[in-house]
Amino acid sequence: MKLYRTRKGAVAEEGGRAVRVEGDWDALFNRKGLHAFLRRAHAKGRPAKLAGVLAPIGSQEVWAAGVTYYRSRDARVEESKDAGGGDFYSRVYAAPRPEIFFKATPHRVVGPGGPVRIRADSKWNVPEPELALAVNSRGEIFGYTVCNDMSSRDIEGENPLYLPQAKVYDGCCALGPCLLVSPEPPPKSTAIRLEILRGGKPAFDGSTTLARIKRTFEELTGWLFRDNSFPRGLLFSTGTGIVPPNEFSLRSGDRVRITIDGVGTLENPVA
Repeated sequence: MKLYRTRKGAVAEEGGRAVRVEGDWDALFNRKGLHAFLRRAHAKGRPAKLAGVLAPIGSQEVWAAGVTYYRSRDARVEESKDAGGGDFYSRVYAAPRPEIFFKATPHRVVGPGGPVRIRADSKWNVPEPELALAVNSRGEIFGYTVCNDMSSRDIEGENPLYLPQAKVYDGCCALGPCLLVSPEPPPKSTAIRLEILRGGKPAFDGSTTLARIKRTFEELTGWLFRDNSFPRGLLFSTGTGIVPPNEFSLRSGDRVRITIDGVGTLENPVA
């Protein structure tokens, strides 16, 4: 079941049939038995047009995990080796405690079609295509969406202590197009694909699968909820396994397209 947040409220869609769902987004996000509730609502609800789709976030925070794929570990080592921080990323990849960081407040997030941004003080910027978990206030993973974790690689590479500046700024995150609400996670074979278009032509493409992620979703969520509470729930992005080559950087006017099988496609222009 796919749950969309639209300008006219929440919409549940399955099998090509979309229906309006009653309830405030934050309340739905934290509702017990949401999947069963949506099943009932979909069976009895009034048909609705799927238009005006927004990012699937209300007042939730966005957090993220890093260095969860081997490819990401290698990229972080490369970008920070001159600053002496490369060893940190090799160590955290193998350590019991994962890298977890704050990513965005709702006003820094854009939805499908909204412009993501590159920092004015950065010269090396990339999208990071990731599966994000929808986690309610009780720490239960109930849904999945597509995340673009925009990153300034030169800022982070200069000094790992600059990570918040490389990751958190206006337009630093895109989410959507929906939440896949399911009692079961996507299978390990699920493909994640990234396409970057420049002038309407392919500038980069790459793919990976969830089988390549090192840590389980429950493990990551368990670490995040240690001594932390999220009264309205959160979106938790699980890291990237697709990194463009070092000579590549996003430009204003590029379009970033991320597709995750079974979830959907998130496309955004670069401002």
